[in-house]
Amino acid sequence: MAQSFDVVVIGGGPGGYIAAIRAAQLGLAVACVDEWKGADGKPALGGTCTNVGCIPSKAVLQSSENFEQAGHGFAEHGVKVKGLELDLAQMLKRKDQVVKQNNDGIAYLFKKNKVAFFHGRGSLAGSGGGGHYIAVGGESLNAKHVVVATGSSARALPGAEFDEKLVLSNTGALALPEVPMRLGIVGAGVIGLELGSVWRRLGAQVTILEALPAFLGAADEQIAKEAAKVFAKQGLEIQLGVKISKVSSSKKNVIIQYNTEANSPKTLECDKLIVSIGRVPNTEGLNAAAAGLKLDERGFVVVDQDCRTNLPNVWAIGDVVRGPMLAHKAEEEGAAVAERIAGKKPHVDFNTVPWVIYTAPEIAWVGKTEQQLKVEGLEYRAGTFPFSANARARAMGQTAGLVKFLADAKTDEILGVHIMGPFAGELIAEAVVAMQFRGSSEDIGMICHAHPSLSEAMKEAALAVDERALNI
Repeated sequence: MAQSFDVVVIGGGPGGYIAAIRAAQLGLAVACVDEWKGADGKPALGGTCTNVGCIPSKAVLQSSENFEQAGHGFAEHGVKVKGLELDLAQMLKRKDQVVKQNNDGIAYLFKKNKVAFFHGRGSLAGSGGGGHYIAVGGESLNAKHVVVATGSSARALPGAEFDEKLVLSNTGALALPEVPMRLGIVGAGVIGLELGSVWRRLGAQVTILEALPAFLGAADEQIAKEAAKVFAKQGLEIQLGVKISKVSSSKKNVIIQYNTEANSPKTLECDKLIVSIGRVPNTEGLNAAAAGLKLDERGFVVVDQDCRTNLPNVWAIGDVVRGPMLAHKAEEEGAAVAERIAGKKPHVDFNTVPWVIYTAPEIAWVGKTEQQLKVEGLEYRAGTFPFSANARARAMGQTAGLVKFLADAKTDEILGVHIMGPFAGELIAEAVVAMQFRGSSEDIGMICHAHPSLSEAMKEAALAVDERALNI
């Protein structure tokens, strides 16, 4: 006999576990199915984000930044460090502990909210019994509503499949037992820049090959240009407009043959190669075809604006559907779908989903870039303020970067905010709130910000839209 639930969520990542918890909070009988295992073979809730993505990468980003500061930054503050030594094993052990804390935290939340958990791969097994059947190993579940939240996997480079020893995805790149002398990275996006930063700080010579002719094309062009200068100064070698022709590996290294933007043939020999060229939706094993679940040509589950699929009472969220592959976007969709199932009318605004790159300095943005506004023919005004003129940034010794506001030329409504600088990922929240309430740059400029604080750069950039900045 199948166990019956109001909602069964397939996938325990950020979108899935949030959907399950929110549905349970609303009084529904909920189960979550997830197949992830930790190194100990036990269930490890949290999906890619918690296990081999957002969380472990932030742990080693922090640790590697501490190492670099101890070696290069502390002396300026009068702190002298003698005999600095890297204990990579301890750094990775701490990373694993942080991951485990998050795994256990989700399991606790399931117990607290009475979410039933089933370990294994969930697949659609037909309809009946007043709902849909989901097969999990040898068990059968029945649900009135199904939420597909199966996430995504790293996209492999043709001809260079992941072995997680020489050719690495994010999984292998977060578990290297020693620092490679020469590290190659294909893809200068979020993952490539973050992981490149980690291993450069720890001593690797890092070369990043990017196919696109522009660096960080999704970011505001002014911010991207400033970031490229900073990363180059740090020692990251980034080559743009690259076309890879061949990747070959031996027992000890990887050789990448490629052409530059000027069509000049080159060869990069490295000890390890990280491939970060995007991600593909996880639908393998879902039994989508047999169940009649519609996928698009790229393998994403087709959904409407409310995350409904073509099957009645089957929903899909997160990386497995359209939109940015961001954990917080998946969380918002998960909570919204749970509320729709419960008869509520939530709203998710994709125009105010923030992006963050956790390099040093951090890069964050929300809304339109200046180049997008130009293409769309929208009249706007821009205001910028550099962290070099911010008192708190000076005190911290982190003055690289700026804040940039873009506002409608007539109404002054904020259209986009772009930041490169210390704690940009935290500062961007103010812009998200303002944009969600359709605030103006003047609104931010009129709000009192604590002094000295990094947030004053937000106020100053907002004032600069009207050429009223006070501290520059």
